[in-house]
Amino acid sequence: MSFRVDQMSEPRRRIIQYIKNNGSSSMSELASYLDISGEGVRQHLLQLEKEGWVNRNSENNGIGRPVLQYRLTTAGEHLFEKNYDHLTIEVLDTLSNTLGEAALKDLLSAMIEQRIHQWERKLDGLNIEERLNALKDFYKKDDSYMEIENKNHVYSLIERNCPFHNVALQRPILCSVSVSVLTHLLGCSVKREKRLQNGDGCCVFQVQLDEPISENTPRIIMENE
Repeated sequence: MSFRVDQMSEPRRRIIQYIKNNGSSSMSELASYLDISGEGVRQHLLQLEKEGWVNRNSENNGIGRPVLQYRLTTAGEHLFEKNYDHLTIEVLDTLSNTLGEAALKDLLSAMIEQRIHQWERKLDGLNIEERLNALKDFYKKDDSYMEIENKNHVYSLIERNCPFHNVALQRPILCSVSVSVLTHLLGCSVKREKRLQNGDGCCVFQVQLDEPISENTPRIIMENE
């Protein structure tokens, strides 16, 4: 679960909410709103800025000295709940219902092609273990929720924090992207042995070294096929 504004201490939560409601705010405005000293507000803002939730800009309204205005950063905006999951599902369903299942598969194939292109140069010349270690960063750099398991030379990539979890629960076809990309980058069949959708607590992608793929292997590999 992402960190949310309601998990902050009361003063910082109120600061973030005030800036959100007003678009931007000066230190004096916040001090008046919170009924605390300017120094108290300054300390809270310094911490919020350090954590990446707000930034400041000097603005000149033509009267007197420029005033520092505080605004939410992109990360700060994401302290408030967004409805991206619903939008993604709606887009997938609209594409499928309007243009057909083939159009949806074409979209997923394009996503797969782009990811393969992004990664294949980084993996050039690496052995299977080195490739898997590199692919721990498949979703984001230095991902602490991805790990490699090697049991008697049977390799698995274990994913504990799927960034598409909510969408994948409702539209599991999206998971075919990960399976397909891993298969083509590793040069052999990859199968999910455990699934977050099934309540397993993680997804385990087992690498089938004894099942190499060929040049005729389709780009998109549907898990139910």
